Amino acid sequence: MTHLLEAPPQTALCPIYIGNVYIETPLTLAPMAGQTNHAFRTMCREMGDCGLVCTELISSQAIHYKSRKSRNMFDWTEAERPFAVQLFGSDPTMMAEAARMVVDEGADIVDINMGCWVPKVVKKGAGAAMLNDICNATWVVEAIVKAVNVPVTVKVRAGIDPEHITAIEFAKVAENVGVKAIAVHGRTASQGFTGTADWDVIRRVKEAVSIPVFGNGDVKNAADAARMLAETGCDGVMIGRAALGNPWLFHEIAHEIRTGETLPSPTPSERAAAAIRHAQLSVESSVIGEKQTIFELRGQLTKYHLAVPGAASVRQQLVFAETLADVEAILEPYL
Repeated sequence: MTHLLEAPPQTALCPIYIGNVYIETPLTLAPMAGQTNHAFRTMCREMGDCGLVCTELISSQAIHYKSRKSRNMFDWTEAERPFAVQLFGSDPTMMAEAARMVVDEGADIVDINMGCWVPKVVKKGAGAAMLNDICNATWVVEAIVKAVNVPVTVKVRAGIDPEHITAIEFAKVAENVGVKAIAVHGRTASQGFTGTADWDVIRRVKEAVSIPVFGNGDVKNAADAARMLAETGCDGVMIGRAALGNPWLFHEIAHEIRTGETLPSPTPSERAAAAIRHAQLSVESSVIGEKQTIFELRGQLTKYHLAVPGAASVRQQLVFAETLADVEAILEPYL
């Protein structure tokens, strides 16, 4: 069954450029710690209409000190292009060094994290804490722009808290020093993932700059994406948590906005097959061993809701899976 999506003409998904990088569909995957690894990025690209993927945030300090764990996060492949590599840190020299390294390893875009609100990042003056120090944030951005020959983008929160909304001021500064696009999460750092995203901040950023602006926060379906485009005037939509266990989401949104028709939801068989594919990709690209890979993947696999009788039992079994064979045995009866 289909229904018409009520949305004004300006909600069309128009191709854009971020610097010299062509983004065919301006629906992008948000960087998420512990989630947006090679396997999940590949899943989103394979399902269609995910115009740009981004790695999870990588510490510039860890890269500088040659951390093996951080180096293991250099897991991108040609099949993912175009892709961005996201870095976090507060030291301009280290950030520039890390940017040069990821570009040498093939990054199409270097993205700077100024939105992460978790304490272990913020207490180091990185992530969303950068929005409290526009001067240092500017030095970091400028150092990276000068260090690499690919487009540099930034992902920000609205501000540290409701009393300090700094995204608009920072966006103007970032554009002036050479940033080619900015993604704005409408929540403040103090909100975390609670409450609702303030899309008006996204609108104000869009009005303040001429570079592409991506809106982020509370987009779960095509109606949300169309409304964000219409209300904020943003050039594209960045989607994070709603895509977990749902890599079809980008194609579903694009199809509905373009045609006004809703695609049927993936069947239980399609969901089971996608979860198996996700696990297989994870193991194939792993450098930490199969058992550890499956252990870290359990949380993502449980998000592929099968919507069948006994689905809760399936999720419970996945929580205790230890090998790829375990995952396949649990899910194959639903193929």
